[in-house]
Order: sequence, then C-alpha cells, then structure tokens
Amino acid sequence: MSPFWHDLLVPGVPLIEKIARPILVYIFLLVGLRLAGKRELAQLNPFDLVVLLTLSNTVQNAIIGEDNSVLGGVVGAATLLALNALVVSWAYRNRGFSEVVEGAPDKLIEHGIIRHDRLRTETITESELEAAARKQGFRSLREVEEAILYPGGTFCFIGRVPSADAIHHHQIMKELHLLRREVAALKGAPPSA
Repeated sequence: MSPFWHDLLVPGVPLIEKIARPILVYIFLLVGLRLAGKRELAQLNPFDLVVLLTLSNTVQNAIIGEDNSVLGGVVGAATLLALNALVVSWAYRNRGFSEVVEGAPDKLIEHGIIRHDRLRTETITESELEAAARKQGFRSLREVEEAILYPGGTFCFIGRVPSADAIHHHQIMKELHLLRREVAALKGAPPSA
C-alpha cells in the first residue's frame, strides 16, 4: 500500500482507542456543560460564545489522539453521533435521566417578581434578562408575569394579564373621555384632551 493510502486509511491508534476517546470527551463535555448551567447554552454574551467556540478546538486532540487518518476521523465522528443519538433517545424515554443530563426549567420571574437568587445561580444579570425579554416583544421586565429559562438555553416570557379591575377602569376612562367630547360638542366648545 502506498504511503498516501496508508496515511489516509490506516488509523494511527488502535480502533478501541478511537472509540473510547470520543466517548470520554463526550461525557466530560456533557457533565461540564451541565455544571456550567443553562447560560452557556443560551449564549447570552460574547464571553460565553468564545468559550463554546474554543471548547471544540481544546478537546480536538483528546478525541483524535495521534491519528490524523480519514478512517480514524470517521470512526471518531461516528462514535460521537451514535453516542449522542443513544443519549438523546434515552433522555426522551426517561424523564429522570433527562432532568439529570439537561436540568429542569428555572423560573427567573414569578408572579411579576424577579427572582434575583435564580439570576445569581444562572449568572444572568437583570439587564441580560431584560434584553432577552425585548427580543420577545416586551418593553421592560415590568410587563412580564413569568420568565422561564429552559435547559436548552431558551427563554419563555409570559406577559402580565391586566386584572378585571384594571380592564374595567380602562373602559370607564374611555367612556368618560367620549362623554367629555360629546358634551364639548353640544356646548360648541373645542373638546378638551
């Protein structure tokens, strides 16, 4: 076999090592990202993005070892894909395992009250939370009744619903404004604002 084909197809490390390395790195990253919190997945600021981008480069040599062959790369990639499919399938079928691996949703705002203890746990500032709320159409956190950070790093904001009294007050004020305009029109005076 020519050196070209040998370097291309013959792994530089034993096959079992090519399979074990990606499994160990996968488990390490899964545990590491779980411990780092949902914020790492939400990519809320440039620092987190830099960490996630450099993470793959950091563990590259741990996955491939001394092997640069195409076959070795294919075996490593296939191992990662198969392991991920297995973990995702298991998490889908087993809620307890899913919560251990992914975590549970976290309420950052509850009944309109910001839970600063939960923000500290997730290392999210109030201004970052407000920016996320604006992306979903809220002008400020005062408009939010509930904010949930899901394990995948996505936010869900639920707006405050006006109380029955507030709706009734708004209707009365609207009717009062219409009455003022009608009275002003009857008197022949310009309507007041």
